[in-house]
Parts: sequence; structure tokens; C-alpha cells
Amino acid sequence: MAADARATGFASPFDRGEWFDLLEAHGFAGAGRVDARGTSDGVVAWLPLRCEGPGHFAGLTNWYSFSIRPLFRGSGDRTAALADLFGKLREQAARVSLYPVPDADRAAIADALRAAGWWVKALPTGDRHWLDLSDMDHHGWWDSRPGALKNTVKRKAKKGVVDIALFDVFDADAWAAYEQIYAASWKPEEGDPALLRAFAEAESARGTFRMGLARIAGEPVAAQYWTVEDGTAFIHKLAHVEDSLKASPGTLLSAALFRHVIEVDGVKRIDFGTGNDAYKRDWMNRHEPLWRIEAFNPSRIAAWGPALKAFGRSMLGKDT
Repeated sequence: MAADARATGFASPFDRGEWFDLLEAHGFAGAGRVDARGTSDGVVAWLPLRCEGPGHFAGLTNWYSFSIRPLFRGSGDRTAALADLFGKLREQAARVSLYPVPDADRAAIADALRAAGWWVKALPTGDRHWLDLSDMDHHGWWDSRPGALKNTVKRKAKKGVVDIALFDVFDADAWAAYEQIYAASWKPEEGDPALLRAFAEAESARGTFRMGLARIAGEPVAAQYWTVEDGTAFIHKLAHVEDSLKASPGTLLSAALFRHVIEVDGVKRIDFGTGNDAYKRDWMNRHEPLWRIEAFNPSRIAAWGPALKAFGRSMLGKDT
């Protein structure tokens, strides 16, 4: 995959070849990795996939991924290049499954699949909360937040119980503290701590790494891992120790990181990733669906059974 390949819209850490290489190295390529490729008039389209089974390919993602979408190199007709990619993929695949597909990319992917002769089903299957700052500075954004959140930050910060440190390079001791906090938090066991650490170290080398650590009486009680690039901050991981909730260290840490990425890094967007947790609404002002796209190759008998289940007999071949 070309190093300069990019998705449509703003850049994301989940659109780079290094991310897909990392997933493959840590065993997330299923029965094998396939980099689907299409070209048209000087434009090259890529889509990293994994083999789920005979004739079934899926987006090369895992639970840390915010998105899966095509990457392009060259200027020109991206629509035709993507249709060529999916046309060539029909020679290999009976079925293609893509999730999570951002709302902004759903129509282009589905249209290109149909143009290449696939039966396509697109369903909203997840959620994405994000912050669109537009012309707002930090003060304007904070003023727009719910009163309960602002009062909590004001009261808890005034008590001076929580000490906060921010990092823009990977720090082994701080990361060990994060792992300690996560293990003591309400969250399930970390999916792949070695992958996450390798990802964090790589982002530090790129200069995009941001991390916050909160302590009470010297003990780490909350931690968050973010990255920043192309005017966007991405919130990857956050955790806090349950018995520290009265001091609201996670809330204070979020407030500090939001201020930093807005005032220091100058971001215009903050992406809270996948999930519809209620607390995200306190910090964000935009919500949109994440899509699952299922595509079936009508020339492959193996696709007919799954397609009938997806569409129903009366809807076969139609997008709902």
C-alpha cells in the first residue's frame, strides 16, 4: 500500500498502511490479508481486507478501529477507481462485509459496489459521537456544555484533590500506570494490550501522541490516550479507578485534554470513536450512525444463501 494513499476527507490513524500492518502482525488478518486494488485514469484505490472464510472477505479492522474506508492515490475520478476495485474483487469473493463504515463514506462505497454488480445491504449498526468546533474557541465550546458538567468540573477542580499531567510523547511509566488503572476499572479485560502499546509508541514517533494521567495523593486513578492529526483529535482509550469517582478524576482529565487539544493543538474536530455511551453527549455536539455494508456477488452460488437471509426473497437484489 502506497504511503501517500489517503481516504476522502480528513486523515485518520486508521487510514494508514502502518495501522493495517499492525493489525496483521497481531493476528487480526483472519485466514489471510487481501489488499483489494482498483485503478481509473491515474487514480488508484485500495481497501485492506481479511479472509473470513472461503469467498468471504471483511474489512481489516478490530475493536480499536474507528472506521474502514477506501484509500486513494492520485487526482481524478475516485468513483470509477473504487468501482474497478469492487469489480475485480468479484473474481475472488462471494461476499464482502464492511464495518464500521462512516456515514460520510457509506453512499460512495455502496454505489461503487452496485456499479460493479454486487447486491448491497447497508444497515446502521453503531454510533459515532464527535465534536464540530467550527468557529468556536475553547471558551465558546465550554460555554455550550451542560450546566451539570461545568459545575462538576468547577467544584472538583477547586478542591485541588486531583493532580493532572499531560504527555505528548510516549512515557513507559505513564503507560504502565494506564494499564494499572485499566485493570482496576469497570471495563472488561483489554483486548490486545501489546497492540495498543505498539500503536501508542508509533504515534509518539509521528508526533501525534497525547496522553493524560490523573493522580490522587500520588496514586494514578485515571488515564486517557488520544492522538491528534489533520485538525482532529481522536479519543482512543480512557479508564478510571472506581473508588475514585467522588473526586471525578476522569471528568477533570477530559476537561484538561479538551482544553489542550483545542488551545494548543488547534483542532477543529474531536472524535469519540465508536459507541453510544450517554456521557459522550455531554462533551460532543454531533452524532451520526456507523454503517455495516454487506455485499453479495450474484455470480457466486455461495452468496445466494446469505443474500436471501439479508434481504428476504421479495427484496433480493434491492437495497433497503
